Amino acid sequence: MTGIKDVDQGSCRCGQVTLKVRGRPVMTLACHCKGCQKMTASAFSLSALYPQDCVEITGPEPVIGGMHGELRHHFCPHCLSWVFTRAELFGPLINVRATMLDHAADLVPFVETCTTEKLPWVTIPTRHSYPQFPPMEDFPKLMAEFSETRN
Repeated sequence: MTGIKDVDQGSCRCGQVTLKVRGRPVMTLACHCKGCQKMTASAFSLSALYPQDCVEITGPEPVIGGMHGELRHHFCPHCLSWVFTRAELFGPLINVRATMLDHAADLVPFVETCTTEKLPWVTIPTRHSYPQFPPMEDFPKLMAEFSETRN
């Protein structure tokens, strides 16, 4: 991956909720699940996983939308843009919607998930594809490989 910034900024659609991320993501993903398709009104969602202490979120308090369970999807309370997701299964990571960042074009997805739900005409240049989510035991290996692919 080239061009990833040491510090990147971004915002929701209306600009009221802003993001600042420091360092590089630990992994980038595209999710093809039906839920992501519906929440993005697109064929998939794009994610960049960052350590929580590397993400600064300012502006009005985001509201929970989408699923109201283990995955907590956070949205701007004004424009309702999906900004990030937190979940216990991520541990100390925060799943930032890559397209909220100013340099989203640099965040090419490394892994695609839920390919059994993928729209048949979608092709993404990822290194790894999973029919559902990767098993948790695969994440350390995937993150290590991802870290080696970055400049």
